[in-house]
Amino acid sequence: MFSITVRDHIMVAHSFRGEVFGPAQRLHGATFLVDATFRRAELDDDNIVVDIGLATRELGEVCGALSYRNLDDEPDFEGVNTSTEFLAKVIADRLAARVRSGALGEGARGLAGIAVTLHESHIAWASYERDL
Repeated sequence: MFSITVRDHIMVAHSFRGEVFGPAQRLHGATFLVDATFRRAELDDDNIVVDIGLATRELGEVCGALSYRNLDDEPDFEGVNTSTEFLAKVIADRLAARVRSGALGEGARGLAGIAVTLHESHIAWASYERDL
């Protein structure tokens, strides 16, 4: 399987419900390093996985729509604990929609999957992988 990874970041505010979250139940900020990995079994006609420039642009737009927001106030996340794992899935699903729409070019239609990893720190991160 071939892959390429592009990187961006998001800065959000949010809070959690549930004793398991301890002090994070209160409103707090979080900055995540975001890695999006695109996979395919065979390279396309140009011998690439996907256009890195387009992948970088689309990840930037997805991250930009989340950054500098209090996720507790966003209608899409009403009543949801916006955990690192959950946000990785949101970003992967939004990227998948962009692949389907053609935003990453026609060659991207041959992608097999996307994995998104959100790094909370240098010692903790979470990922979500999905097929396309």
